[in-house]
Amino acid sequence: MNKREIIELFSYNDWANKKISNVVAELEMEEFRRDLSSSFKSIGDTMVHILGAEELWLSRWMGEQGRTLLKPEHFPTHSLLADRWDDYSNQINSFILSLTEDDLTHLISYRNLKGIPYTLELWKQMLHVTNHSSYHRGQIVTMLRQLKKKPPALDLINYYLEES
Repeated sequence: MNKREIIELFSYNDWANKKISNVVAELEMEEFRRDLSSSFKSIGDTMVHILGAEELWLSRWMGEQGRTLLKPEHFPTHSLLADRWDDYSNQINSFILSLTEDDLTHLISYRNLKGIPYTLELWKQMLHVTNHSSYHRGQIVTMLRQLKKKPPALDLINYYLEES
């Protein structure tokens, strides 16, 4: 995995996060918070989880320790969450642009939320983050369908076609 591929992957991740966020922005508050019995109870909670996980991993890569996930109750509306997501997007883009090819192969040690220590190359952790976000965006797509809403097409090929 090289820097160009990481930039492309995180560009796709940002594109997909914005696509899903734009659809979610159109929901009524009740729909945003409705318990739809997924991994996280609501679309709002799932979106908070995606952002919280992405922020948590970035903090690990920047050497911070002891950070926890965001709490859904701190983001009762989509607009509060969208503002936070904009800030994060700027931070992750700056971080990625600052990386060298060698940085991607560095071993990064961290403790998971249970305190268990792990060490893995940065590029592998970065792949995990984008995969994790894709997984939960897929859950949001399903929840949108349960609400009879039209979800966006988030496949990687759609990103490439739209960007070309």
